[in-house]
Amino acid sequence: MAEIKIEKRKTIWPWLLAGLFVVALLIYFLVLRNNGNITESVNEVENFTYTEHPDLIGVIENNSTVAAYIDFVENTNKEMSLDHAYTNEALIKLIEATNAMADEVGYEVRADIEKVREYAQHITIDPFETTHADAIRKGSDILTNVLQNIQKAKYPGLSDEVEELKSASKSINPIVLTLEQQDAVKNYFAKASDLLKKMN
Repeated sequence: MAEIKIEKRKTIWPWLLAGLFVVALLIYFLVLRNNGNITESVNEVENFTYTEHPDLIGVIENNSTVAAYIDFVENTNKEMSLDHAYTNEALIKLIEATNAMADEVGYEVRADIEKVREYAQHITIDPFETTHADAIRKGSDILTNVLQNIQKAKYPGLSDEVEELKSASKSINPIVLTLEQQDAVKNYFAKASDLLKKMN
């Protein structure tokens, strides 16, 4: 008959206890011993409010391009006409203001801005074209999206203003002639001005 060798099992309890002791020492030195220092640091910073995204409301940018758009919307008495000169100028100034605001906060918008420029140019080509409202609506939707992204990243306190801008953009009916909905188009430009004024 073959002989069966039985080896004694090595006990691991001493090693487990030693490991637990080392972990307990580490916790003590890293957490408990520095508790006084941590408390002092927290007391120094208690006056600041932490948010995931810094809210730049109250930080005055004084961007002249944004100010030019606001001034145009608030102080221009031009009427909307068949050549869409007012709408084109307002749209171009809003494009520039949005682009300037994006530059201020480091937000890349080049592709969106170029697309809206195409829509702005489209409304001046043929005054009898019936798709101008569609181009204006598409442009306003893109600009609203850009401004909303800027707002979410840097101006979280302006969410109500962005909702009003989105609503104003949606009120521009793409299948109704632009001159038949002048108030909706002008309201969109006014809401964009209100938002940019608070960002600027």
